[in-house]
Amino acid sequence: MLSLSARLSCYSIPRSPWAILRALLLLCLLPLLLFVQGVHAQDAAPVDAEQALDQLRARITAIQTSLKDNEELPDATLSQMKADVLAGAAEADRIAKEVEPQLLSVQARLAELGAPDSASTEVRDVAVQRAQLEKNNSTFDAQVKLARLLSVEAEQVSEQISTLRRARLQARLGERTSSILSTRFWEQLNKELPQNLQRMRALTDDVYRAARQTPAQIWASIAIGIVMLFLLRLWSGRAMLAFTSTRVPHGRLRRSVHALIITLLSVVTPFLITELLKLGIRWDDGLSDKAIGFLGSVIGFICFGGFVAGLGYALLSPGRPSWRLPPLHDRLAHRMRKFPLAFAIVVVLVWITELLSTVINTGLTTAVAVNCLVALLLGATIALGMQRAEHAWRRIRLEDPDHAGVTPFWVRMTAVVIWIVLAISIVGLLTGYVAFGSFLVKQIAWTVIVVCSTYLLMVLADDVCMLLSSAPVDPDAKRTVLPTSQARDQAAVLLSGAARALVLLMATLFLLAPFGEGPDELLHRVGQLNDGLAIGEVQIKPGAVTQALLVLVAGFVGLRFVKQWLEKRYLPTTGLDTGMQVSASTLFGYAGGIVAVALAMSAAGIGLERIAWVASALSVGIGFGLQAVVQNFVSGLILLAERPVKVGDWVSLGGVEGDIRRINVRATEIQMGDRSTVIVPNSEFITKTVRNVTHASPLGLVQIKLPLPVETDAELARGLIMDAFVTNPDILETPAPAVQLDGIADGYLVINATGFASSPRLSYGVRSTLLFEILKRLREADIALTKTNAMRLDGAPSPSLPEPTAPST
Repeated sequence: MLSLSARLSCYSIPRSPWAILRALLLLCLLPLLLFVQGVHAQDAAPVDAEQALDQLRARITAIQTSLKDNEELPDATLSQMKADVLAGAAEADRIAKEVEPQLLSVQARLAELGAPDSASTEVRDVAVQRAQLEKNNSTFDAQVKLARLLSVEAEQVSEQISTLRRARLQARLGERTSSILSTRFWEQLNKELPQNLQRMRALTDDVYRAARQTPAQIWASIAIGIVMLFLLRLWSGRAMLAFTSTRVPHGRLRRSVHALIITLLSVVTPFLITELLKLGIRWDDGLSDKAIGFLGSVIGFICFGGFVAGLGYALLSPGRPSWRLPPLHDRLAHRMRKFPLAFAIVVVLVWITELLSTVINTGLTTAVAVNCLVALLLGATIALGMQRAEHAWRRIRLEDPDHAGVTPFWVRMTAVVIWIVLAISIVGLLTGYVAFGSFLVKQIAWTVIVVCSTYLLMVLADDVCMLLSSAPVDPDAKRTVLPTSQARDQAAVLLSGAARALVLLMATLFLLAPFGEGPDELLHRVGQLNDGLAIGEVQIKPGAVTQALLVLVAGFVGLRFVKQWLEKRYLPTTGLDTGMQVSASTLFGYAGGIVAVALAMSAAGIGLERIAWVASALSVGIGFGLQAVVQNFVSGLILLAERPVKVGDWVSLGGVEGDIRRINVRATEIQMGDRSTVIVPNSEFITKTVRNVTHASPLGLVQIKLPLPVETDAELARGLIMDAFVTNPDILETPAPAVQLDGIADGYLVINATGFASSPRLSYGVRSTLLFEILKRLREADIALTKTNAMRLDGAPSPSLPEPTAPST
């Protein structure tokens, strides 16, 4: 019968201390792992496919045999077997990918040779080549089929192991043993105690004997090295604090980087110290394999304990409140300053005790006692920390209610849930449900560690991404990918959201790891992501998608630089006017954008010939609701190509009159005289009558019509008006101004004076100035104007006004 420690290995949070560290590092390294998996899949060295497939088939067969012959395999063995079959499936897929191109090449060469002609005899060289190609075709085809078959078979074995482990989990959580409160339990434990002590003494004697064989000068050197490591740790902590204070940009990034450095130093320091001690013990290689494995696991547990202590101290920061990441009260952080170290020591002791119980292969009663006691110790430590935090918070609310604030509802509910789970686990441990109680309390500890690690990584990712938005914008920079602060803020928010979502996803997977797959299986799943997802005939792979995004970004960045070069360097040297330069730049931007999208789709493995269904869907959409959009888009292209109107023109369309400021894909922006902007669909310029004031000539007509009495000296009046036009600086000499007599009607002379300004936009102001000057001159010459309701500056008749009448009495 298996010992309970082996049977409960699936309920312990780690299967090994290094698995814990790999799991937490995987939170940060998932994108890098995806990239490495893709590169490894592309650059893997060729192998002897026949020999590799034979070895792979033997491994899978051996695992299947072990599952059939021994149904009581330990969970650690099942986990290793699952990792082996998953690695075998990945290897089979790699072999199939390596052999498949060779198979396609041979088939292509056979197709070039064609079918043999039965009527004539082939040339000997051709016949020999055909026979060799057919042999290679048969060999490669068999290897590809066998590799795919082994991959499917390995996946089935992996699923079988997962099903077996889940079934064991459900069965053993309800398994009950003798309670530690019963007298019979302790009597049985007392009987097993001498044998367990003898096994433990054998292990400790092995380690002690190996340590005594190491020369004294070696131990002295190791002691000096340990002291130097402690001094180096103190110096590096101060140096890293100075580095983050002076070199890291100002803001929250300093605090998150400092917290990460403290956590890493807390892992590296115990690792180096324990490695030195292990080096001294193994100096003469006198240790057994069991003792070597035990020491390696102990080092891993100590390093993980350093990680837990460093992480907790970095988040609390009791000595430096301004560097604290979570919004904790200073008194609460100071009150809890010793808890991370105590919690880490208890976690290390719990796992070392369970490991020792497994290594010396204790009896069933001893294993139950060990698991129960260490679970009670861990639960008591968590309960003490909870009680200490709640007591400190109550005192803060009594002494400093203004700064305490209101406790969030989710915090209160989390505390209640933890207390309930702790109570259930303790009741289960005391009543004999050791597996269930141990699982609950260890899951609490694992959840706390993962949540704290996730918080630090999410804050760090957010701070690094937000560094992009806080960078100063150089207004004089001519070539910048993100020229505005708003664009940088948007990019920073998107990157931060993606990074936080990735970290949160990985944290969720690790929280669920005790219920199913662990880090090894997760690494294999990450490797399988490189194979992609098939949607119809399109294969979507992470590497291809990443490559497509890079091509798209590079394409648009390059397009932006080329457009800037065209607008600022090349087009100004040509003879094109400003409107044509803007049109040429806009058309180039449309064409470049289409090319960039096409290249990105090709990089993603989606050929242009495969998007016929997209065109069909668009045609249906156009038929139902996109007609106007497409019509305006095509109209915009026509406007840019034909240029009936261009940027800078003064147009009049359906009561809208103003300057064209921009011609977009769908609509054109017209700025009115009152500085407001009217958005006009492009199709309006194609289907309706448009008055373009500045299309043929940029000159503005200034016209004034004056009614004079019929007895007025027409030549004198003509000379005065002409002199006013000629002396006005805004009236052009060419075309020359003119003063003409339109006619004689109703007892008055109609004088029509015209001139031209350099722009139609000046006509109104110039006309007003001229009118004031002409009226002044006519008044000085004692020439009166005829009283008429028809006088208009532009010559158009105005509506007649009724004569004023005296009020009746």
